[in-house]
Amino acid sequence: ARRAFQRLSDGGGRLRVPVVFLTNAGNCLRSAKARELSQALGLQVSPEQVILCHSPLQLYSQFHQRCMLVDGQGPVEENAHDLGFKHVVTIEALRKAYPLLDMVDLSRRPKELPPPTSGFPTIEGVILFGEPVRWETSLQLITDVLLSNGNPGAELKDVPYPHLPILACNMDLLWMAEAKMPRFGHGTFLLCLETIYKKVTGRELKYEALLGKPSPVTYRYAQYLIQEQAEKQGWKAPIRRLYAVGDNPMSDVYGANLYNNYLKSAQQSQVQAGPKRGPEAERSDCNPSVESCESILVCTGVYRHRGDVPAEPGARPAETVFHGHRDFCFDPSLVQAAHVVQDVDDAVQLTFKKENWS
Repeated sequence: ARRAFQRLSDGGGRLRVPVVFLTNAGNCLRSAKARELSQALGLQVSPEQVILCHSPLQLYSQFHQRCMLVDGQGPVEENAHDLGFKHVVTIEALRKAYPLLDMVDLSRRPKELPPPTSGFPTIEGVILFGEPVRWETSLQLITDVLLSNGNPGAELKDVPYPHLPILACNMDLLWMAEAKMPRFGHGTFLLCLETIYKKVTGRELKYEALLGKPSPVTYRYAQYLIQEQAEKQGWKAPIRRLYAVGDNPMSDVYGANLYNNYLKSAQQSQVQAGPKRGPEAERSDCNPSVESCESILVCTGVYRHRGDVPAEPGARPAETVFHGHRDFCFDPSLVQAAHVVQDVDDAVQLTFKKENWS
């Protein structure tokens, strides 16, 4: 990784190519992730170059004034406030307000019957930043909030449906850490919540938004930041191609290919609408120069290259198990990377070759 970013940097440790770091992590602040990357890679990474799974929530201003229940790890309240949310309640605050709800862990059950809760705000929506530590507590209390229409101390005769809006970030079923085998991600937690809700109510859990890779809105946000960097660096020529490098076929590659399809579709729509377009329509287009997003899969994480999977496009991947979120259709072509290389340094060299860079 250090070699790769030495190629992308000038002599002063500054990136000479527009780069964004797109992660499905959400348990930290952008500034903290930027510092972590700067130390690991030996270059200057700014918070504006980092996209966490929840970063696009800044766009969802219609929920910013509502009282939202937030779940995950790390500074969830601070993250929510930084994104524009004014009124947030944590799972821990909800548990303390209603101690009778969290009953799985015997050691945390109240020894005496607590007095009735008063003055606690009605919850108007749920933000799922990432996987929590105590899954049983989060699963129970989030379900309670949905079944009670935001008043878990009340007793409702009928289950409200549609339920309160849910904004979920990071759909990764698995992710790679130091262990030899992949670990459960937030996508696994979402799967548990969806299954429990349907088992209890007989209805589907629905999301107001699903953010992070492979969501197209996340890649759109990445494109915006890349083009913003290019302007600051004084690039004259428009950016035609984006290169998305990652190790997870179901999030990194699927998302890049899905966004590539989006770009192609947008181009086609522009061509078809061309003769009818006026100056107002031209001004409304946001950076239409980008034509494609090429996916590059590296073999240093979740994905392990096998002999039965070709390095270049041709045959379909052998794996047919769908690890993506249930709300994203399974198209085998979307998990097939445009290029498969060993590591990120090889990926950078490949992009230089394709762009005729020295």
